[in-house]
Amino acid sequence: MARVEGKVALVTGAASGIGREGARVVLSDIDADGGRAAAAEVGDALFLEHDVTDADAWQAAVEQATAVHDGLHILVQSAGVALNANVEDTSLDDWRRVHAVDLDGVFLGCRAAIPALRASGGGAIVNISSVSGIVAGHNLAAYNSAKAGVRLLSKSVALHCARARTGIRCNSVHPTFIDTPMLAPILERVGDDDRGRAKLARQVPLGRIGAADDVAYAVLYLASDEAAFVTGAELVVDGGLSAM
Repeated sequence: MARVEGKVALVTGAASGIGREGARVVLSDIDADGGRAAAAEVGDALFLEHDVTDADAWQAAVEQATAVHDGLHILVQSAGVALNANVEDTSLDDWRRVHAVDLDGVFLGCRAAIPALRASGGGAIVNISSVSGIVAGHNLAAYNSAKAGVRLLSKSVALHCARARTGIRCNSVHPTFIDTPMLAPILERVGDDDRGRAKLARQVPLGRIGAADDVAYAVLYLASDEAAFVTGAELVVDGGLSAM
């Protein structure tokens, strides 16, 4: 972790599987038990129970993270929910729920964190979108919409921060099938067994489902000073799926 040594990172969706990378780490999740377990696994990490759809909770999370570690340098937004439903089968409540977590939560996080990142001398925002934010599926109406929104929101935030000379970069990461709990709804459709995983893997040119570390290393690069001239970019981590 020398690549982000001395930096303070706030990571949302910490209990989900891919939000466990950082230096001095503050983990947040609505899943309190899972979040505490993730913090224990990391070691020297603070856990905050945090609903990303709540603007006041965002302000409190940023203030607490900043107070404990005297600054904030990295925001990683990996909290998310999925919904497998086409446009006709998607209820308005489900549409709003997916957008509230996957898109509104990212907006609230960026808005709350930018002042703290600026005050700390600048930093990096990494928003986890999805390959589904680039390539549509017939049964992913709400998820496609929300994740595509994250893609362009990240670019807008990047341009704002650059124009305002904040020293803050903002980029998005776009994974495909990753072996985390969010894979469960997909496996329910194809069979939660070796054959189901094999079916998903056959859709990926590299021939496998992604691992949490595949995404974590992409996030680590964008969060580090190695990406000092990278902002408004989208890093696709999909084993070649979107290239087809």
